[in-house]
Amino acid sequence: MKPIPQNILAVFHGVLKHRHVPADLNSDYRKWLCYFLDFREKYPLPDSISDQVRLFTDKLRSKNQTDAQIRQAADAISLFFSAQPGRCNISSSVPAAASATTAKNMRPEAGDSGKRNLSLSNISSEMVCDPPGGFHVAHAGRSGRRYDEWRCLRKTESPAWDEVIEKLAAEVKVRHYARKTLKAYADWNRKFQNYLHDKDPGELSSQDVKNYLTYLAVDCGVSSSHQNLAFNSLLFLYRHVLKKDFGTHKDIPRAKTSNYIPTVLSRKEIDEVFEQLRHPYKLVAQLQYGCGLRISEGCGLRVKDFDFDSGLLTIRGKGKKVRTVPLPKTLYPELQAQLERVKQLHEEDLSAGFAGVFLDDQLEKKFPRAAKELIWQWFLPQASLTFVTETRERRRYHLHETHVQDALYEAVRKAKLTKRVTSHTFRHSYATHLLQAGYDLRTIQRLLGHADIRTTMIYLHCLPGKAEKEVKSPLDF
Repeated sequence: MKPIPQNILAVFHGVLKHRHVPADLNSDYRKWLCYFLDFREKYPLPDSISDQVRLFTDKLRSKNQTDAQIRQAADAISLFFSAQPGRCNISSSVPAAASATTAKNMRPEAGDSGKRNLSLSNISSEMVCDPPGGFHVAHAGRSGRRYDEWRCLRKTESPAWDEVIEKLAAEVKVRHYARKTLKAYADWNRKFQNYLHDKDPGELSSQDVKNYLTYLAVDCGVSSSHQNLAFNSLLFLYRHVLKKDFGTHKDIPRAKTSNYIPTVLSRKEIDEVFEQLRHPYKLVAQLQYGCGLRISEGCGLRVKDFDFDSGLLTIRGKGKKVRTVPLPKTLYPELQAQLERVKQLHEEDLSAGFAGVFLDDQLEKKFPRAAKELIWQWFLPQASLTFVTETRERRRYHLHETHVQDALYEAVRKAKLTKRVTSHTFRHSYATHLLQAGYDLRTIQRLLGHADIRTTMIYLHCLPGKAEKEVKSPLDF
């Protein structure tokens, strides 16, 4: 058995010290890490950390190790992975004192029958922390580092502004606005606070807003959409939180919205992107193009949303609006196969005693058993489990949007397309191709879930008119 490399050993000792693991257990923790590294060299293992841990613990169990020893080994490996760059640190979900307590409880004792059943999920869920449905969880950004997307709700050095942001969050939640709306409003108001150098909120005036928006446009050069979002955020702050006069809108500079024409891919280009995607990201992209879904709608589908007998998909989209769209017949085999995967994963979660999936609002209080029922399971579940610190539960979240976006970015790069492609491009292509097929705007508006027909009319600009087709360039004369 090879010794642990000195650089890894030094980092591992630092983690043990930081996590307050008792000194008399350090040798045991080094032993389990040494065994694990040797195990990784001897056997071909999958890339997934959770699968590696599961296979290793199965190997220990086959060697007649006690449950206490297996728990201690799993804790050592979790600490090892928490020190790796780009991994979710276990300290983000478990208090520092808890690790020391866990380590003490993991001392192998004679006659320990081990009532805890070690499996893939109840180990991996403590190492990987994906964002649940609350407003307080950070997630790993595309740079691979842990990014706190809800830092706007954290406490600052200004208690007065902290109270204002708390009231802002309450007003947003009372109106049942989307999580992204809360994040955007809180972010812009924190930037406003920083611009004013923590000026007392009670002394704010409409002139402060005008100066700030001018600063954004002139000094920062933000886009028109960012400037208008900042305007709406501050308008909400003044009206519903501060209860102050916002002033006449004529005095506040508003940016002119750009004449945006969506990017649309041809069917050949879409197929080229699909060829570069792997499961489950390919299935998300196919649903987006085949049903006109936003990325949040595609990732947030549940089992009960699919009606294969009627061929309909129910979508709960932006603004809590519900609509139905036809399911693509060509996707039936892939969708049925994914449903079988979800059923198998659901059975494993139930047998492991997990708390189920995340539900919206207070739905779990109304239906206490819904989180564990099959129909409420995510159709595209996250591979790892989320550890909820408040309730000490492990729940499953759906596939995160950033993972799909990252996979799509790589697929487009490999396909070498000459157009700027995002996940929303599939929705644009869906609407434009329906127009080309002769469907009327009202039908497309209903399928896309647009409240205003003028939003759907933007896709008319994606179709070249008869005059544009007949006009020749002077170079062709």
